[in-house]
Amino acid sequence: MDLNHLLEKLKKGDIEVEEASKQIRLGNIHTLSEISNIDPYRMKRTGIPEAIFSEGKNPDDLVHIATEHLKHEGRAILTRVSDEQLTVLEQKHTVEWNKYARIAILRADGFQVDKTGGAIGIITAGTVDVPVAEEARIIAQEMGVTVHTIYDVGAAGIHRLFPPLGDIIEKGVDAIIVAAGREGTLPTIVSGIVDVPVIGLPVSSGYGAGGSGTAALHTMLQSCSVLSVVNIDAGFVAGAFAARIANVVAEARKNQV
Repeated sequence: MDLNHLLEKLKKGDIEVEEASKQIRLGNIHTLSEISNIDPYRMKRTGIPEAIFSEGKNPDDLVHIATEHLKHEGRAILTRVSDEQLTVLEQKHTVEWNKYARIAILRADGFQVDKTGGAIGIITAGTVDVPVAEEARIIAQEMGVTVHTIYDVGAAGIHRLFPPLGDIIEKGVDAIIVAAGREGTLPTIVSGIVDVPVIGLPVSSGYGAGGSGTAALHTMLQSCSVLSVVNIDAGFVAGAFAARIANVVAEARKNQV
């Protein structure tokens, strides 16, 4: 039973508190099999949709899990999807596919994401950082947030950053994600310029000593300007966190007297 429908029944006196509590407990987890459970109220509870981490999953199991998500939630978001998994998914469903982010989305007929009024910016230091940034972008958009992107404006040519950064600040973003690999300095620079929260997203580009995102992560953790930092290549987390900030701010704007 949909949580809003359940609460309406409780409000009208159609069910008792004990029965409503029981239904909520039963609805919190939907067991598919011995290997998977769905959390159908996660979006209602946290504001962040449940996503299926696809890496390492058997393609047939993945299709089964995605189909159940689609049935219960009207949407299935699958991250880190392999080519083999995508082929099997496309045999069963219509798939929205982003090849850079490796994200597949399934939607039921009529399902749509309502705009919340929140907005974020996503900046990358280099083109190689775009796949992780795209993962963040898609997740934020699936949370109803408008996303403005600025790609390939790293510290080696810092003059490229300022005009587009000014544009997105003028558009009124509520948070900014900055993705960078190698030495990872760009998030610190951006954070020292803007007046909105900045999230550092270290990327596993780079090689040699400190490669695979390690130096970028350490640089961001040692940031002189105020910066929140997620794990290496954690595009989903960065996108969800930034969107959550934006949605809280958007709700506050709506409630202003």
